[in-house]
Formats: sequence, C-alpha cells, structure tokens
Amino acid sequence: MLKIKKGDTVQAIKGKDKGKKGKVLNVLAKESRIIVEGINLAKKAMRKTQTNQQGGIVSIERPLHISNVMYFCKGCSRPSRVGFKLLEDKTKVRFCKNCSENIQ
Repeated sequence: MLKIKKGDTVQAIKGKDKGKKGKVLNVLAKESRIIVEGINLAKKAMRKTQTNQQGGIVSIERPLHISNVMYFCKGCSRPSRVGFKLLEDKTKVRFCKNCSENIQ
C-alpha cells in the first residue's frame, strides 16, 4: 500500500524541481511512480488535431519515482513522513509523523 494518494499535496525532495510543491494527479502503483502537477515537466511536440487546434511544443508532466517526493502536511506546514494507524472502530488511517494529525 502506497503512502501517497491522488489529490495529496507533495513536495519534491530530489531532482531539478527540488523544493517545488504540487498536487498528485495520478498514481502508477505498479511502477511506484506518480504524476505531480507542475513538477517534472517535459517538452513534447504536438500535432494539430480536432481537440488541439494550436499544436506546437507543449509542456507535459512526466512520472517521477515516489521516493523523490514527500507528503506536504497542511497542519505543520512542512514536508513530513506518513504512517498508518488503526482507530478504535478498526479503520486504517494515514497520519503525519510530525504533528500526528490524521490525513483524509
């Protein structure tokens, strides 16, 4: 089970985009990679189509390995590690290891 899910805010800790924050758009669990909004951008030449009238060179997000990002906690306003714990009603939740706040 991965500790980062779609919709989480993460911060890059390695690579050319170190320090940037973004929202997780997609999780590729089998490859342990994620696609983050505004991080790891690559230029791609796109042909004119019905949906893309402009064409030309476009910047798109490329997948990066999940170990190169950390969850950004809104409670303590810094990147932190994520853990799992069981509540009294036997439900498993993620929590921030810095401030112990539950993650939804």
